Amino acid sequence: MTALADRATPPAAGVEGELLLRVLSALLREDVVGWRTRSSVLRRTDGLWLRLPVTNAGPLPVTDADPLPESAVPQRAPQSDALLMPVRADGYQGTYAARLPLLRRESDGMVLADSGSILSALRDLADPVDRGGFDAFAAECGEALDAMRLHARTRSETDSLLTERFGGDPAGWAGLAGGLAHDTLAARTDHPVYPTSRGRSGLSAAQLHAYAPEFHPTFALRQLALPRDAVTVGGGESTGSRAWLSPGAAGVPELQDSHLLLPVHPLTAAGPLRDALREAGLDGQARLIEGPGPAVVPTLSMRTVALSSRPADHLKLPLATATLGMRNRRTIKPGTLVDGAAGQRLVEAVIAREARFEGVVLHADETRFAHAGHELLAVLLRRYPTGLDSCAVVPMAALLCPAPGSDRLVIDRLAERFYGGDPLALLDAVLTLLFDWQTTLFAYGIALESHQQNISLVLDTPAGGDADGRTRLRLLFKDNDGPRIHLARLRDVMGRQAPDRAEFDDARIFVDGDRPVLDLFTTITLHLCAGSYAFGLARYGRAPLPLLLRLVRDRLSEAVERLGTGPGEPGALLRAHVLAAPELPVKAMVTAGTLLSKERSGAADINKHYTTGPNYLRWAGGS
Repeated sequence: MTALADRATPPAAGVEGELLLRVLSALLREDVVGWRTRSSVLRRTDGLWLRLPVTNAGPLPVTDADPLPESAVPQRAPQSDALLMPVRADGYQGTYAARLPLLRRESDGMVLADSGSILSALRDLADPVDRGGFDAFAAECGEALDAMRLHARTRSETDSLLTERFGGDPAGWAGLAGGLAHDTLAARTDHPVYPTSRGRSGLSAAQLHAYAPEFHPTFALRQLALPRDAVTVGGGESTGSRAWLSPGAAGVPELQDSHLLLPVHPLTAAGPLRDALREAGLDGQARLIEGPGPAVVPTLSMRTVALSSRPADHLKLPLATATLGMRNRRTIKPGTLVDGAAGQRLVEAVIAREARFEGVVLHADETRFAHAGHELLAVLLRRYPTGLDSCAVVPMAALLCPAPGSDRLVIDRLAERFYGGDPLALLDAVLTLLFDWQTTLFAYGIALESHQQNISLVLDTPAGGDADGRTRLRLLFKDNDGPRIHLARLRDVMGRQAPDRAEFDDARIFVDGDRPVLDLFTTITLHLCAGSYAFGLARYGRAPLPLLLRLVRDRLSEAVERLGTGPGEPGALLRAHVLAAPELPVKAMVTAGTLLSKERSGAADINKHYTTGPNYLRWAGGS
């Protein structure tokens, strides 16, 4: 490394520095412009650096005395240069992670210390056809930074709101209404993998304050009357599938026999709704009802809202925004509603065959839905199980969040109430049940897209339960529309009970081998719902990382052993491809979600596009 002084402002601090570290680590992990495969490691007195060689070729400088046309300017020979990234050893989905929020140019010591200059430099190294993706990602970084600054400014205000409404101890926030308060905390915390997760494209600070979960607002929905024959309704008449869409119940009885009412998010009603109606051929037949609709509170996903009067009823509504990548739009394709209902029926069929999960693995009902054939004209009615009012219902995404007005984490507070003050005991119980359920699904040929946002812990100490009053832990799942199913394996286990392909809309759900199912199990259940907590709790000093990784490995090994590990058995596959594999699949979310088009990345599904990373379970096993 050169001895030149740095020629730029100092490294970014505060939330900007935090964001840059996450951005650089993601770009390294996903091998953007070759950071993993083309760089070499330099060991310097201050730590490790990666050196990425680059070649610059361009016209020689033109002076005022030499005003030649551009075509006549002599070209310089390619000059060798390099970009340098300060890194540290990591292990969670990448061998290295960024150590300082900067890149340095080797030739002159210039330091790039903001997302714009860093992505501009990397953009110049990309294929010209891909450079627009770098511009889009730079805009994402700006939106995420604005959101992070907004969160920092409003933390005290939001903590006070939650404390006044629900109490000072998040372990005591009860029922599904209390779960919405945990969603507020989780919305202010970073995704374990995607670096700009707090940003939402195209939304202003005022819109975030009014509608985003991190501010825990209450607002009224709008309601759209559509002709009955234009609306497809799922759920079946026997379940009262149309009653919740009734115009009469909403105060417009004159439309009762001719129309159905779709709830509409105010952001959709105020913006793209008119275009959506025109594209669906309904602009002359639809009627936006005057006056406010039902009052709601946003959940962690923002497009899903809970009815203020019935927190167990959630409405998933399309939004014309994007999170976790510009291609990850928050609209609702009608086919995903069909897939979610079919996925729910499938997991219920598995539970019916595996009695130990009855009443322990819970699922929200997602069989009621409606759409008018357009991704902005759709709604899912999600109904949660009854009997949870006295329980703590906590999304896994909230576990590592700071409790209001405190440096203690939500998991610490839950452990104090339910597990004798030991967060590792809580994690142990969660991993035991989670791995038992998810490996059982794998034995059926199924993997769910059940990440931290889609699983809630349900904790209570039921009266009349265990004689010693022990804590009861259950897992509550939602969103079953994106599984991977190895149909041949499923049919081997379930026989005629196995679903037909025709029950699902998305052909990508069914796969011809175990590999896609293993990949989804690893990237979701292992990385996001287990590994992230081992590394996270170690980062917060709750226990040494080797101890936490040993816990993850041991609980997964126990679950695998229950499946049988003979040749060709499901346990053998999990042992070979997860526990013992030298590398594990890792989501390449930035690449597929923003940087590259689907044609360039080859991603059939942007949420299931992978690279590879080190297997921290082998590290835990002493390999």
